[in-house]
Amino acid sequence: MADFLLEIGVEELPAIPLLKIVDKIEKSWGELLKEYRLESEYSFDYTPRRLTIQSSLMPLKQADNTVEFFGPPLKIAYKDGEPTGAALGFAKKCGVGVDELTTATKGANEVLYYKQEQKGQETTAVLEEIVKRWIASMEFGKMMRWGDLQEEFIRPIRWIVAKLDEKVVDLELFGVQSGDVSHFHRFATTKSATVDCANYEASLRENSVILDPKEREKIVLEGIEAIEREHGVEVERDSELLSEVVAITEYPTPLLGLFDAKFLELPPEVIITSMKEHQRYFPVFKDGRLINKFVVVSNAVTNDFSKIVAGNERVLLPRLEDALFFYHNDLKRGLKTDGLELVQFIDGLGSLADKIEREKSIAGVLFESYKEQLVKESGKSEAELKELIIRAVDLAKADLMSEMVYEFTELQGLMGYYYAKALGEDDLVALAIKEQYMPVGDNAELPSTIFSTIVAMSSKLDTLYGLFSVGKIPTGSKDPFALRRAVNGLIRSALHYDLSFDIDRLTEALSPLYKEFDTKQLKEFIFERIKKLAKVNPSVVAAVIASGESDINKLFKKIEALNTIVQSQESKELFATFKRVANISKELDLNSDLNVDESLFVEPQESELWSRFKEINGKEYSSYLERLEALFGLKELLDNYFDSVLVNSEDAKLKENRQNTIGAIYKAFRDIADIKEVTL
Repeated sequence: MADFLLEIGVEELPAIPLLKIVDKIEKSWGELLKEYRLESEYSFDYTPRRLTIQSSLMPLKQADNTVEFFGPPLKIAYKDGEPTGAALGFAKKCGVGVDELTTATKGANEVLYYKQEQKGQETTAVLEEIVKRWIASMEFGKMMRWGDLQEEFIRPIRWIVAKLDEKVVDLELFGVQSGDVSHFHRFATTKSATVDCANYEASLRENSVILDPKEREKIVLEGIEAIEREHGVEVERDSELLSEVVAITEYPTPLLGLFDAKFLELPPEVIITSMKEHQRYFPVFKDGRLINKFVVVSNAVTNDFSKIVAGNERVLLPRLEDALFFYHNDLKRGLKTDGLELVQFIDGLGSLADKIEREKSIAGVLFESYKEQLVKESGKSEAELKELIIRAVDLAKADLMSEMVYEFTELQGLMGYYYAKALGEDDLVALAIKEQYMPVGDNAELPSTIFSTIVAMSSKLDTLYGLFSVGKIPTGSKDPFALRRAVNGLIRSALHYDLSFDIDRLTEALSPLYKEFDTKQLKEFIFERIKKLAKVNPSVVAAVIASGESDINKLFKKIEALNTIVQSQESKELFATFKRVANISKELDLNSDLNVDESLFVEPQESELWSRFKEINGKEYSSYLERLEALFGLKELLDNYFDSVLVNSEDAKLKENRQNTIGAIYKAFRDIADIKEVTL
C-alpha cells in the first residue's frame, strides 16, 4: 500500500454543473478502482480550482485475476474431428491456438473452455488510463475546448499533481504533464509550491485553501450564526444557495451588507430573487420580516473587508433600482393580457390568449362540479364565485407581459398576485393567480383553497389534453412538457380536497375544445400515474381499475378499502373463496340483469345465502371498506353453499339460476373491484 494524491487543477469551475454530478464524480473513482482491481478507501474533495483524490491505502500493484472464457458447444466447434470457424474464432478471442483450449460443462452442453491467469500490473502502469477514464466520466453538460486541443472539459486544466508516496506518477491530460507542484488561493499568494501526500492539506491551508467542502460549509454557517448574534437578526439558510457558495469559495468569510430601505417597497420575493439568483446573497430577516440587509460570503483573503462589503452593496444597487422601476411601471400598466395573442403556446394549440380561452371553458366545467364546496369554503354566492373564477383565469397569465417577469421569469404568478392585490382585485382572484402553477413538484405544496385549485387544474388540464391532441405524448423517460407531473398534481389536488374527478365525464366535456385524438391513450396515461402514486400491491390497483371506475377520487378510496382487506391476516382464505365466485361468473354477461328465481331454490343453503346477500346489497354504507367487509362476510355461507349445492346442475333452469346467484354476488364486488385481478 502507498499514499496516493491526485489533484486536477482547473480554472474556476461553475458551481451548479459541478454540484449536479459531484456524487457521481466520487462514485466513479471507486467504480474504476474496482474494475482495475485496485479497490481501496479514498476521499474526494473539491474547491473552485481543484478536484482532488487522496488515499493512504492505494495498492502498488493490481490483484492477480483469473478470467474464464466459455466458447461454443463441441457439436458446433468441431465437424468430422476438425475445428470449425466457431472454434477458431473462439481461440483467437482467447489469444491462443485451438490445441490449448479445453472443455467444460455449461448448462446441458459440453463447450470449449479456456482459463487465463492474469498477473496484476504495477499501479503506475494503469493510473493514467484510470485518470483519463475518470475525467471522461464527468458529464457536466456544456463543455469547452481551449488552445488547439480537440478534447473537451468543463474548464481548462492548468496543472496536475499525481503522486504515489513521494514519487510523481507520470501521466498527461489535455497536454498538461503531471508533477508535484500545486497552486494556492489567488489572493493569498501568486507562488506555487511542491506538495506531497503527507503535507498536502496543510500546505493548502497555510495558503488559504480549505480543501474539505464540509469544513467550508461549517465555516459559512458559523459565520452566519455570529452575524445573527451580533446584530439580532435571522439569516435564511437556503440549502441550495449554501452548497453553491461552498462550491465557489476556497476560503469563505460571511459578511453583512446593507441596501437602501426604500427598496423594501418591493415584494420580498423580488428582493430575495435579486440577491440569491444574481449575487448569491443570503436574505436577512428580523421578527419574520425581510430587512434591508444581506449576507455575502467572500472568497477574499484580507484583514479589511470593508471594500468587499462596499463593492457588493454597489453591485446590488442597480439591480434593485431596476426592479423598483419595473414594479412601478407594471402597476401603471395594470394587469392586462394585451400581447398574449402574439405569444405562441405550443405549435398546433395557438397562442397564450387561445390557451386562456380554453382554460376559462375548463374552469366553467369544474365550477359546476365543485360549486357546493366553493360556496361552503368561501361564503360567497354561486353567481359571484363563477364570475370570480373566470376573472382569475383571465388574469392568471397577465403578468407574463410585465417588465418584472420578463426580467425575473421565476416570479411568474407571484408578481401577478402582488399586482392583483395592489390593483384591488378580490383576494380569491389574487391568491389563485399566485397558486396557479401549484404543485410544482411531486411532493410540493398544493393550492391553499378549492378556488385556487380550480384555476390550477384548468391550466394543467388544458396542457394535458392539448398536448395529447397534437401528438406530443411522453415516451419512455422523455417528458419535456412535464405531463406526468401535471397529472400527479391533478390527482393530489382532487384527493386533498375530496373533489370528484371523473376522467370519462371530463373527457366528454373537454374534447370539443381540441382536435380529435385517442382519448383512451390519455386515460391509460392517467391510470399509469395512479399506479405509481397508489404505493400498494399493483394487482389491487388493477382490480379497482378493472371495475370500470373513472372517478379518480372514488378510485383511490376503493383502492384503500380493498388494500385494507388484502393486508388482513385472513386475506388468502377470503380470496380463495371469492376467486371461485369469479371463476363461476366468468362466462356470464354481468352487464345484463341476472334474474334469480327464489322458487327454484332446492337446498336450504341457497335460500340462506341469497337472503343474506340481498340484505347486504340493499344497505347503505358509510365507506367502501364497510361495504367490502360486509360482502366478504359472505365467505362462510358461500363455503357451505359450494359444499352442498351443485352449481352446474344437469337441470338447465337450476344451473342458470345458481350461476346467476353467484354472478350477482360477483357483480356486487365488481362495483368496487374485480376480485379475480387480485394476486396475493
